[in-house]
Amino acid sequence: MNANPTISVLMPVYNGEQYLAQAVESILAQTFADFEFIIINDGSTDTSLKILEDYAAKDKRVRLISRENRGLARTLNEMISEAKGEFIARMDADDIAMPERFAHQVAFLRREPGVVCVGSAHEVIDEKGRLLTRIELPEDNDGIQAMALGGNFPFNHPSVMIRRAPLVEVGGYDEAMVPAEDLDLWLRLGEVGALANLKDTLTKYRQHGNSLSDKNQTKQYNKAREACERAWRRRGIEGRFEVTEMWRPGADRSSQHRHLLMYGWWAFNSSQRQTALIYAMKSIAALPFEVGGWKLLACAVIKPLPKSDLNKL
Repeated sequence: MNANPTISVLMPVYNGEQYLAQAVESILAQTFADFEFIIINDGSTDTSLKILEDYAAKDKRVRLISRENRGLARTLNEMISEAKGEFIARMDADDIAMPERFAHQVAFLRREPGVVCVGSAHEVIDEKGRLLTRIELPEDNDGIQAMALGGNFPFNHPSVMIRRAPLVEVGGYDEAMVPAEDLDLWLRLGEVGALANLKDTLTKYRQHGNSLSDKNQTKQYNKAREACERAWRRRGIEGRFEVTEMWRPGADRSSQHRHLLMYGWWAFNSSQRQTALIYAMKSIAALPFEVGGWKLLACAVIKPLPKSDLNKL
């Protein structure tokens, strides 16, 4: 392994056995190969450590650390302190990186020295790997900054590549801002350099059916608002928090139903008829007397599929 690799890939793992092999292999298969792969097993109680030990034995680019659970933000900061690369690439243990991801992002950061963080468009897949939709994010700094200052997330976290020097300069992740530590970081990075997203689809983001408790939903909302308010004060501006609903389903049936419908319509509009049918049935099971699930089911059965650019990807 290169003593001074171009990229340090950071992947925290906590009980990630189900999708871990896919995630690791998608990194090891990158066409841009000059990287170190720092993985911390954050106190997993499943077979994650054994899986990771096997990969570490096969590929010298894997730097595996295993210890007790300390949480995501603290683990990420520990990995930043271990990193030797010029660029920091984030990865999660249940997502998939496209083979050209690193090549595209490194080339972009070489061309654009004023950009401190670059993400990309991404596909959203479910726990079975079924395509739900493709999400495009603002590509320009102004659009990204405006989105973040309103409380919305302008990056898919496991798709970003960040210059290590400014990341260290702003202090890494603020552990007091969990579970909105990533939004807080984007806002602080945006004060020392420009932010960008590539239009290329460089990752597959896995959307689980996991729900947040009401308590955690409230905490996430409050911390996102706090991150924005802190940024408004630092920048001397009068901001407006635009978030009205959490990004993941809550524990109640109504929230579950809304999100299942959303995933179903995403799939239908991406020309994924079978997946739309699956989510129609799930939404009906959640709330049988709500008309939305039945409408989705009818459309998924008989309505012509819309033309989708996803079919060309």
